[in-house]
Amino acid sequence: MSAIFSLDRRVLAFALVFLAFMGPVAALAQDARGSVTNLPLPRFVSMKAAEGNVRRGPSLTHRIDWVFKRRGMPLQITAEYGNWRKVQDRDGAGGWVHYALLSGVRTVLIESDLLPVYASADPQSQVNAQFESGVVARLGSCTLDWCQISAGGYRGWTMKENLWGVGPEEIRE
Repeated sequence: MSAIFSLDRRVLAFALVFLAFMGPVAALAQDARGSVTNLPLPRFVSMKAAEGNVRRGPSLTHRIDWVFKRRGMPLQITAEYGNWRKVQDRDGAGGWVHYALLSGVRTVLIESDLLPVYASADPQSQVNAQFESGVVARLGSCTLDWCQISAGGYRGWTMKENLWGVGPEEIRE
């Protein structure tokens, strides 16, 4: 019985040391800032250009892996280096793009087919439209669960969980 008790005490001691060390590290990870812009990392932006080269590294000398070809597509910035931003799309594909190809205008990607867009942040309200999966919509206000979006001349509210390009805890006014 004393061997089990001493093992439990060692596990508890390890857990306390682990939490004491990892607590500040976790807080630093949540408060990560870009070394160039001092803006939060990761953060969402959109493609300003109709085409943008995605490179393996942050310079024109690095190889182009592919080309983003969708103006307004939401992207997530995960790192910064000079005039370059490391981005990824909803599938995790990405690389380095020049900051001039990006915009702070927020867009989202619809992830559910025939997603209802309501007149208000209430599923009992009138359905203004239904958006197909893959539609890029402009992002407006967001509560904890709902976001206002617009695309194709239609505007309304939908559940945040059906969108890529907005953080789950993000609130926008």
